[in-house]
Amino acid sequence: MPKTRGPHRLPPPRAAAPAPPQAPRARRPRRLRAAWLLGPALVAGVAYLDPGNVASNMTAGARFGYLLVWVVVLGNAMAWLIQYLSAKLGVVTGQSLAETLGRRFRSDTARRAYWLQAELVAMATDIAEVIGGAVALWLLFGVPLPVGGLLTGAVSLALLVVQQRRGARTFEFVVIALLAIIALGFTYGVFVAPPDPAGLVSGLVPRFEGTESVLLAASILGATIMPHAIYAHSALARDRFAGDALTAARPAGIPRLLRATRWDVAIALAIAGTVNLAILLLAAANLAGVPGTDSLEGAYDALRSGLGAVIATLFAVGLLASGLASTAVGAYAGAEIMQGLLRVRVPMLARRLVTLVPAIAILAAGVDPTWALVLSQVVLSFGIPFALVPLVALTARADVLGRYRNRWWTTAAGVLAAIFLIVLNGVLLWLVLGGGPGG
Repeated sequence: MPKTRGPHRLPPPRAAAPAPPQAPRARRPRRLRAAWLLGPALVAGVAYLDPGNVASNMTAGARFGYLLVWVVVLGNAMAWLIQYLSAKLGVVTGQSLAETLGRRFRSDTARRAYWLQAELVAMATDIAEVIGGAVALWLLFGVPLPVGGLLTGAVSLALLVVQQRRGARTFEFVVIALLAIIALGFTYGVFVAPPDPAGLVSGLVPRFEGTESVLLAASILGATIMPHAIYAHSALARDRFAGDALTAARPAGIPRLLRATRWDVAIALAIAGTVNLAILLLAAANLAGVPGTDSLEGAYDALRSGLGAVIATLFAVGLLASGLASTAVGAYAGAEIMQGLLRVRVPMLARRLVTLVPAIAILAAGVDPTWALVLSQVVLSFGIPFALVPLVALTARADVLGRYRNRWWTTAAGVLAAIFLIVLNGVLLWLVLGGGPGG
């Protein structure tokens, strides 16, 4: 009797594919090398190094020095748990978070409403990434911002074509190469102009200084724990381990895949956390109190005059690589959200053009790019609970993950993270609307 589809069962085999010899199938999981299993988290981790992160961390360091170091550290710790749960869902079920939710909504109205908020979050992501790439092209080559936005969108489309035509592995290699450029561009300056150790330690003590520091904390968390990265990582894991590779590894190989996934997430977020902290420390050590350095353009000029053209140019190159890589991952996530929740597949070119419109409009209207980036991250912060709460709930269910469901302490940690983010956003809303003390 054929096996039925379940939370941790094999998908039904394709009729045209002949069954491989039993011996190679038995040996296949042992031949899988650990390095081959890494990759999806490194691609999803690019979302943690997008231009919104750069703007939020630079602004926080320039305006408040080391005050919000603890927010970066806490956000990275929560991100590890969240991204692992997302990847685990994709590995075990062979479905993305959006697909899983789309199948569980009983009301079309509820499903469309959920898609709408997720789509708005994806558009906020696009705005941040396209604006960041445009600013970098302007700083490096003097390209007008609207034109730079179009170029950034075009490159992201090319990267998506690579993903569709050459497969997940080639796409991972390209994005990881951009990740290396991002890391070099944003960390080099910290070694040339190191931060104050006492200031760094003091920044680990949780505290705020007025409304604006709460706004920036929410922005940092929105840029660190990005909703679209939660949706994207489950889909990347699904795509990476689908088909023959996953079939060869199941069922005995799933624990090994999950162990490799934990390493994958740890490596990706160690890189992302280090770079994010380096950006804030660079600003805190060299830009705090300097007029105009709370914008990307001002920070670039200040770095150029204070630390030299090499560091400033590396900063701009890192920003450009960040925009190009993260906008491709963001567009991938947006397409996955639409397909999984609405079961509608829109041509990638059409979707890319539609999602470019808000970013290009902001650039053409002359809105301050850095402040638009920071506000876009606040929007992302408000979207986190809508992705995080269902993720924690689904990965705790035996009917979804079977014996790979969360242990009680994993679920408890996820619940605490969700509560913290929801409370922070509530406090932020209260302060911004004038209900609390000013900064």
